[in-house]
Amino acid sequence: MSFPAFNFDNIRKEPLGTVYLVDDDADVRDSLRRLLESQDYRVEAYDSGEAFIAKYDPNAIAVLLLDQRMPGMPGTEVQDHLIARKATIPIVFLTGHGDVPMAVSALKKGAADFLQKPVKIEILLPLISRLLSEAREQRVKSERQSLNEAMLSKLTPREQQVLERIVAGRLNKQIADDLGISIKTVEAHRASIMDKTNSGTVADLMRVVMSANKQI
Repeated sequence: MSFPAFNFDNIRKEPLGTVYLVDDDADVRDSLRRLLESQDYRVEAYDSGEAFIAKYDPNAIAVLLLDQRMPGMPGTEVQDHLIARKATIPIVFLTGHGDVPMAVSALKKGAADFLQKPVKIEILLPLISRLLSEAREQRVKSERQSLNEAMLSKLTPREQQVLERIVAGRLNKQIADDLGISIKTVEAHRASIMDKTNSGTVADLMRVVMSANKQI
């Protein structure tokens, strides 16, 4: 399998991230590996779905290029296995002309895209770049969410009650009346909430709550 000449200068290199390549055709694997490694991607190539699943690292920022028609476990079964594991890796199916209905079904189940063989590198490389960028952004978002959830979990039950009312836009006096406590006590709880969530302003606090997807 060979590829036509292409101006690689027009494609932004992404040194971070892994491309998992799963295809039983050795020529396809070798050609795509050389292409992707020339673009500074880390490539892990496997000749079967079973081999990939045995080595897959769910913590890696990665993209999966997945052939559909393989001996043993076909690509759609690999996708089903990853879905069952709640894996979030973006999947790009590599298909033949007769596999379009299958590819459409895979897209409905969450696959990122499908490319028909022979793969066009002017489509493949920008796609991988975009998917890895999105994966990195999602990783940052997930880590921020986990951090904010951890900070909110440190609040006492009373601080949770005060937080609910801050988010609802209630003033200190209104919160004091709602909870039957003094304004000074509300102010103390409020200060503790701001400290525990590392918030300098109410706007910062709102961002923490929203990032944690907390239902207030």
